[in-house]
Amino acid sequence: MLFLATPLAGLLAAAIGVIALTGPDEETADTVPTAHTGMVTGTVWVANEEGGTLTAIDAATHQVATTLDGIEGPHNVQMGPDGASLWTVSGHDSFAAMLDTTSLEVHGAVPTGGSPAHIVVTPDGATAYTTNAEDRTVTAIDTATMRRVATIPAGAGPHGLRPSPDGRWIYVANVSGTTLSVIDTTTNTLVDDIAVGRGPAQVAFSPDGRFVYVSLNGEDAVAKVDVARRRLVGKIKVGDGPIQTFVTPDNRFLLVANQGDETAPGTTVSFIDIGSFTLTENVDTGQGAHGIVVEPSGKHAYVTNLYGNDVAVIDLATLTVVARIPVGGKPNGISYSPLTVEPAPTTMLRLPDGTAGEPAQHSDDEGHDGDTH
Repeated sequence: MLFLATPLAGLLAAAIGVIALTGPDEETADTVPTAHTGMVTGTVWVANEEGGTLTAIDAATHQVATTLDGIEGPHNVQMGPDGASLWTVSGHDSFAAMLDTTSLEVHGAVPTGGSPAHIVVTPDGATAYTTNAEDRTVTAIDTATMRRVATIPAGAGPHGLRPSPDGRWIYVANVSGTTLSVIDTTTNTLVDDIAVGRGPAQVAFSPDGRFVYVSLNGEDAVAKVDVARRRLVGKIKVGDGPIQTFVTPDNRFLLVANQGDETAPGTTVSFIDIGSFTLTENVDTGQGAHGIVVEPSGKHAYVTNLYGNDVAVIDLATLTVVARIPVGGKPNGISYSPLTVEPAPTTMLRLPDGTAGEPAQHSDDEGHDGDTH
């Protein structure tokens, strides 16, 4: 897979390197029903891991607005709470970067542990956290100073992670193991490990913070954890090789992307009724359903299809796919911003020197294999 990395030195030096941007004239979405044009505004950001690009999709038109090129192995993207700061990681070169989504300029970059996978930002925007698969750690970054402030131990193959709605906890899915690691954000320390099952890949909190749901890639299932008791309270079967999860803003559905693997791709997103914790629907989205985000109004969900190199748009009222948008190679992480990115042709961005390096070797048991968790 593409998470090979080396430590970085002098990442924030004044010398500058270059990354390329490509514009909206290269690929366009399929025809979108008129009723869904303009239904949602803002931008959907996608990390294309194999292509080394980030794609910006106009949520109103379902067209690609621009594509940022040059960050090697970007497994995940995440919007800050202000909607203007976009965070991503380079699994190849082991750094996290923050971009301004209005100017499309790089604000800064910070070295992480080896082979970072996912990045999240706390609800107050003060701290970003990355999972580092090679090191079995989580890096905490002060977003104001763009400095690493803590390195926190986690389990085997830390992968997906998300903050609780109140920002007090970070729950980390350890995909090469069987546990969730719980981090206290007030002290940046590991406070618990919760046994959930084989191959936990990503977590999703209920909007009220009472429960966290975790995909179990090794069991084709989803587990439900009581946050107050830190205890497994339920488990349900879904599709093949579940990866990312997301709860709708109204707390009605839990969405689970079933990726499968490259030889037998999964093609569905499972819809689980939150109230009854039962599977109600499987929606066919494309080859290798992987990343999921639901925009705040709850009208549309967006799903990256890892082996189809596109993004599916689901109408959450009818549970049907209303658009498919071609993006880059192996689209992985996905995030939503309420700010609209203006269409841009091929452009150049500048990144601090020291961000690119030779890939380092890491063991094959960290959950970052060719299946691309």
